[in-house]
Amino acid sequence: MATHSSCKFSLANPMISQTNSFSKQKLSSPLYFVPTRKPLNSFNLTNPDSSASVLRTNLISRRKIPIAVVSSLPTANPESVVSDAKKPKWSWRAIKAFAMGELEARKLKYPNTGTEALLMGILIEGTSFTSKFLRANKIMLYKVREETIKLLGKADMYFFSPEHPPLTEDAQRALDSAVNQKLKADGTGEIMPAHILLGIWSEVESPGHKILETLGFSDEKSKELESFASEPGFRDE
Repeated sequence: MATHSSCKFSLANPMISQTNSFSKQKLSSPLYFVPTRKPLNSFNLTNPDSSASVLRTNLISRRKIPIAVVSSLPTANPESVVSDAKKPKWSWRAIKAFAMGELEARKLKYPNTGTEALLMGILIEGTSFTSKFLRANKIMLYKVREETIKLLGKADMYFFSPEHPPLTEDAQRALDSAVNQKLKADGTGEIMPAHILLGIWSEVESPGHKILETLGFSDEKSKELESFASEPGFRDE
């Protein structure tokens, strides 16, 4: 009687019978298996804030970038300044312009940071009054770069510049001149990109001076910039 009812149920429900048969075959076959997943350790469900913090820390640690902070520019004659207390400080725009000049020298694969690189650094920094003054006189970054390559040539493509290309002698004198200009003026306040540009112009035989002259800069423009820089409260911004 039990056998009869079982057969009756199977005939009345053929789809269920076939499904049960297929399931038994699937589970008994070695070709089929149920994959297991390992629990996620990256997230703590009981404390999601801590999990997010761990994930954020891991991401930051993978993207660490060494950053060199420059607080002062190299000066060949530090003894010319009486003491650190009276030593004029470099403005952040001047420091950034110098750093951008170093970077441009590396991009061009030059072994040194010259007056041409200092000039490009002033233009790349871009926010100072001096950079705006240059652009107003149609002295643009791409023009300076083109004239630099014409004057100094292209570097060896397989040459790798040092991380901080050392200053050329005329570039060092230009920075020293910037310091001296500030000392002669009042000795207080900050040394700004305007002083660096005037220092570049004072180095007549330097690439920076020659490039400026080729692009239309002149003694009159230099005196005009110097008059702005000597005004009380001038901040080169």
